[in-house]
Formats: sequence, C-alpha cells, structure tokens
Amino acid sequence: MLAVAAVGPTTYRKGWLALRHGQLNVNALMSIAVTGAMALGQWPEAAMVIVLFTVAEAIEASSLQRARRAIEGLMKLAPETVNVQQADGRWAVVDAGAVGVGRLVRVQPGERIGLDGEIVRGASSINQAPITGESLPVDKAEGDAVFAGTINGYGAFDYRVTAAAGQTTLARIIHAVEHAQGAKAPTQRFVDRFASVYTPTVFAIAIAVAVLPPLLLGGGWHDWIYRALVLLVIGCPCALVISTPVTVVSGLAAAARHGILIKGGAYLEEGRKMRWLALDKTGTLTHGQPQLTDFEPLAGADAARCRRLAVSLAMRSDHPVSQAIARALDGEVGAPETVDAFEALAGRGVRGEIGGRAYWLGNHRLAHELGRCSQELESRLEALERQGRTVVLLFDERQMLALFAVADTVKDSSRAAVAELHRLGVRTVMLSGDNAHTAAAVARDVGIDRALGNLLPEDKLEVVEGLCREGTVGMAGDGINDAPALARAHIGFAMAAIGTDAAIETADVALMDDDLRKIATFIRLSRSTRAVLVQNITLALGIKAVFLALTVAGLGTLWMAVFADVGASLLVVGNGLRLLRR
Repeated sequence: MLAVAAVGPTTYRKGWLALRHGQLNVNALMSIAVTGAMALGQWPEAAMVIVLFTVAEAIEASSLQRARRAIEGLMKLAPETVNVQQADGRWAVVDAGAVGVGRLVRVQPGERIGLDGEIVRGASSINQAPITGESLPVDKAEGDAVFAGTINGYGAFDYRVTAAAGQTTLARIIHAVEHAQGAKAPTQRFVDRFASVYTPTVFAIAIAVAVLPPLLLGGGWHDWIYRALVLLVIGCPCALVISTPVTVVSGLAAAARHGILIKGGAYLEEGRKMRWLALDKTGTLTHGQPQLTDFEPLAGADAARCRRLAVSLAMRSDHPVSQAIARALDGEVGAPETVDAFEALAGRGVRGEIGGRAYWLGNHRLAHELGRCSQELESRLEALERQGRTVVLLFDERQMLALFAVADTVKDSSRAAVAELHRLGVRTVMLSGDNAHTAAAVARDVGIDRALGNLLPEDKLEVVEGLCREGTVGMAGDGINDAPALARAHIGFAMAAIGTDAAIETADVALMDDDLRKIATFIRLSRSTRAVLVQNITLALGIKAVFLALTVAGLGTLWMAVFADVGASLLVVGNGLRLLRR
C-alpha cells in the first residue's frame, strides 16, 4: 500500500488523463493492472508492478537524455570566459556571452577558442576536431577564420570576433542537431502508429480473457482476471516505444562527433539505401584551389593588356578558376580596371564592360555559344583539356584576345572515399561544369564510375532526376551551381560547411570539413542504426510474444510480467546507446 501510494500517483494521473481523452497509453494499462491486483488482494505483486514500472520509466528517460547530452556536451567545449582588449588598450578576462562582434580576443598556446573570429595578429596550429571530427591540426595565420570550441596549438594570436556566443558555428551545429532530434524518423512514426493500434488491441484481449472463459467455460473469475492483469502488464509497449527514439538520437549524436551534421532521423535512415552518389568536381573531389599553368595572347593581342583585363574581370567572380587567375596575375598588372555592368554567367563565365567595351572571360562552352571558336583554337583547347587542364578564354565583341589554362589537384582523400563507397555498393558519377576531357581525366584518377562534363546547373538537375528513378541518390557539392541538384537528390551533402551559414541551415547532411570519406562513414552509421532498430523491435515484440504465450497457458505471473517488461526496456535502451560509441 505504501509503495503504491509513494510512486503510483504520477502513473495514475497520466493514465487518468489518457482515459479522459479516450486514449489507452502505457500509464493507463499499468494503472488498471495495479488496481486490479489490489482488488484481488495481490498487494505484493501490485507494489512490485508499480515500483518497477516507475524505475523503468526513469531509466528510459535518463537514457534518452544521455543520448541528447552527447550533443549538448559540445557546448561545454567553448570556454565561458575570453581575454578581450578593452577601450584603454589593456586586456581583461570577461564572460564570452558579453563579447560583441568586432572585439579583439587574445588566445594563448593550449587554450580553447571561445568565439568565432578572424586572426589579425599572430599564427598557430589549431585542432578543429570538435567541429570537423578531423584531429589533424590546421595551420592558421592572419586573415584565417577560427572557431569556438577548437583548441589552439603552439602559437599565441589575436583575433577579431565575427559571431556572438549564441551564433557561433558550434552553437548552430548544436541547435541544428537538437532540432533534428526532435523530429520523428520514419521507423519511429511507424512504431507510434503500431502502438496506437497495438495498445487498445491488448486491452480488448485482456477484457476478453477476464470475461469470456468464466461466462462460457465455467472458469474461475479470480484466475482469469489475474491472467488478464498479467496480459496487460506484458502487453505494455514500453520497450517498443522507447526502442526507436533512443536509437535515432544516439545515431545523430555519434554522427555529430564525427563532424557529420544530419538534419533529421529520416536522412539517417535513408542513407543505408543509397545506390548512387553524384559528385561535383571543383572543391569536392579536387582541392578547389587551381593554379594558373598557361597564358597565351591570341591574334597579336598585347599580353600586358590581356592580363589586366582578365584580372579585372576575374576579381569580381567567386569561382575557383577565376580566383586562380586573379591570384596569379594580381601582382603583375597594377591597379585593376573599373568594371561596369558585371554579370556572372552560370556555368559559363563572366561578362563586364571596361572603358565602354564589353569583354567576356569564360569557358569553352561560352566561346561556342557566342561563335568565337576557330578550328585552330579548337585544336589548341583540346590539347590542353586532354592534359586535365581547364581553359578560360578572354575575348571582346570582335575577336579572341587570350587563353588561360588552370589545373586543380585531386584530394588524396577523394580516391580513398570513392574506393570506400564502391566497397559499400554505392556507384559514383561526377557532374562537372568543366569540359568533358578534364572531367574524364579527373574521373580516371579518382576511380569514378561515370563522368559528365560541360553541365549547366539545369543539366546536373536533369542527371540527378534520372538517377533518382534507379534508387536512392545522394548529391555532394559546395557551390551555388550545385543547389538545384542538391535539393532534388534524396540526400544532399554540403561539403566543408564549417563557418557556412547556408550549408548548415539548408543541407540534409552537412560535412563540417571537405573529407569525402565522411559520406562512407555516414552510410555505415545509417546501416548500423537500421540494424539496431530492427534488433530492438524484434527484441521488444519477441519477448512480449513469449510471455503472452506463457500467460495464455496459465504459467505467467505478475512478477514475471513486470520483469519481462522492464527487462525488455533495459535491453533495447542499452542496445540503442551502443551507437554513441561508434
């Protein structure tokens, strides 16, 4: 009586609220079972049922919270205080939450960085593992970005704050994963729907067990009501209901620790079915930092003038190829020309007016579309492209002026990543806006199954749509040109999302660095999560089925029932939490 009075009120209150709203949940089933046991004079068993049920509920809540805390613990990586320069020039330790954007912060060797910022003085090597999952230190110097929660290495430096405490990359990661944890995965939605039918069915069967045998077969009321109460306890779907959320939340937390930000349980479950992965070339398979390898004035054009025109146009573009030209020639040409009516031509190049005359700086496709290619130029372009180089042409309204060739290098991790994907049964296709020869050369180097070049954003979208008819498709990219294809793929992977607001907010899966091997890690984690989900559901239903059979045969007791229910719950919780160690 004391046990029921001490721990029973919460269960009774939740059960009564459910019954008032015409619902049958686990609390309602347990309340009826405990009340029935007391009515039959089974006080020890009634006490044991309510106590163990309460303990099991507490363990389940604690386990789910533990999985969630695996993410929340990342927030503690950022120190609560930072060393900030004051108005009079002195340095003082203040609360990180009170530091505004633009303030100067000093970091000593071995300290954790408190806020996002940009180095203005000094240099160091920084361990970015809390954000990217990659433990190899990254060298940082003036102008480079640093992130809250990362660990400073050998050097001291000052940096200017670029984001307040609640808006750092680390804070956004935590917010995004917490939001994902709150969304139900497909398996969880199925289990919830199943439980909504299963629980009333168990209740109806229990009523039939309690009433029909005494009325129709002359059985004893006491014995059959007791069996019905045992059936209610065994039929309680606690283990089934908790099995899915604890598993999915653990999987999301494990991914985040590897620098993989998954935006919901649906994508975590979908990853195991991936059959194709479409990959952008520049910045995804390659370093995205091409170097200028060739420069040739054409048709007698003045070389110095061509360089200046090219730099003036290239400096206005954010494309890696244009940036390579600007970097290589910037110191040779002096002050750039003023560019009017500048226009970025998606998948082609740029256009602008300099001194009242229109100029284009673009790829082979753009030259074809504008009818500027000759047979001689085509031969020269093909020779360069077969060497894996990307050719950019400078021309005006009358003639070709110059050609520039740049070459990018393939990341070592790309080869390993593609090999891992193949071992997992995932085929790969490269979608590039670059020429077909360069795309094919890179694909051969990396081991890509298919390579498609000269693609505009709409072409990439069309290819992905075709692949979607063959099965689950992922798309990995890092540029605006990839956005339509990323959105159409079943799972969109944003590369190198660290410090990128748009990628963290919009991607289905954001990889916090540029290592493609994380996609294979994501797929393996997805498959492990699926396996644990199936194991948990099988355990929960299998244990119920065995004890239900024992109860119908008259061999079950309330003691057995409550231990079976609690035991099943503990088994599935422990199994789900295993994912935190992956």
